[in-house]
Order: sequence, then C-alpha cells, then structure tokens
Amino acid sequence: MSNKPKAVILVSGGLDSATILSMALAQGYDCYAISFDYGQRHRSELEAASRVASRAGVVAHKTINMDLTPIGGSALTDPTIQVPTRPSPGIPVTYVPARNTVFLSLALGWAEVLGAEAIFIGVNAVDYSGYPDCRPEYIEAFQALANLATRTGVEGGAIAVKAPLIDMSKEEIIRAGTRLGVDYGLTVSCYDPDASGGACGRCEACRLRAEGFRDASIPDPTRYR
Repeated sequence: MSNKPKAVILVSGGLDSATILSMALAQGYDCYAISFDYGQRHRSELEAASRVASRAGVVAHKTINMDLTPIGGSALTDPTIQVPTRPSPGIPVTYVPARNTVFLSLALGWAEVLGAEAIFIGVNAVDYSGYPDCRPEYIEAFQALANLATRTGVEGGAIAVKAPLIDMSKEEIIRAGTRLGVDYGLTVSCYDPDASGGACGRCEACRLRAEGFRDASIPDPTRYR
C-alpha cells in the first residue's frame, strides 16, 4: 500500500484538467480521477478524459453519470441553444448553472471516503469566459463549505480544494504542462466538437486554446474537423 497522500482530480478531458493532473502527480499525490457524464454536448471529452487518466497512470478513474439536460439553461446541455462563435458581453450561454458546485460536491464525497488530503480542479480566472464558479472567491467559499460540511472537517481534519491554474494565463498553463510532459494531443477543449473529437475552431474554448499555444510558441496538436 502506498504511503503517498491521496488527491481527487477533476478530469474533464480538456487542456486545463490534464495539466492539473500532471501537477498533482508531480507533487507526489496518488491521484484518483473523477469525470462527469452530465449530458454535455461535447461528449467526446469523456473519451479524452479516459485517455488522459490512463496515460497518467492514476490509481482509479470514475465517471459519474448524471443528467443536467432537464435543467438546461446552457448551450452545453440544451441542444436548442447554439454554441456562440463570437465573444459576447456578460456571462456566456456556455455557462452551465451550478456545474462546478455539483462536481466539487461529488469529488468532496469521494475524497472523504478515500481519506484524501486534496481535491484539484482546473478553474482559471484569467483566460476564462466570465463563469462565476471559476473565481478565487468561489474556491474560497467552497473550501469553507468543505470544512463545515464533512465529518473530516468537523473532526479536525481538512480536505484542501486546490486550483493551481486560477491565476495563470493559458500560455502559462501550456508552458507548465509541457514542462511536465503533458500530451495535449490527447485532450479535447472544444465546446462543439464532432463525434470523433474534431474541434470546431470557432468557439471561445477553441480560440483561447489556439491563442495559448501561439503565445507559448508551442505547436498546437489540436485536431480540427
């Protein structure tokens, strides 16, 4: 049995989550990957998540099945809402209501069962789309909740909620991941890929990803449809 500390890593199959998984491994954690099949439009990311987790050699990888489509309210869960191809003011329609809160809550439950010391999530407050649940204030608030709402917290322990990319630009994230040996060719970032994971090249996720590789002067391995 390993004596390493355990961490639960939210792995979406995208660029950011692949990076935080490598960061957690580099910090000496035994990593347990968790992904979510929530009815998202970009379901090829689940295949990417499996590739990323397998390549990293995680201890275990769970995919939690849930369905957020009855709630809707997002271009990622409601097929009648078109994925935008141009930036717009305010919080974009690709925001999924309460998604990170739901995901972190389930990750917190697994972390408590495992006796894990940390949860890693790849939210970013610099090159992001204005999502309210990607801000430092949100991570701080969820940390307070984790301390209050778990047996671990009540009994004097702690499960740290770590967001190592929170203040990094996409360029900095890509540079950091490249130094750690992340194969970004395994990842899918597009909000509206085809069935095989080919990126649209037009949505905001594609734009931020392409700009990041360009600014980092690192070849972009993205496969476009």
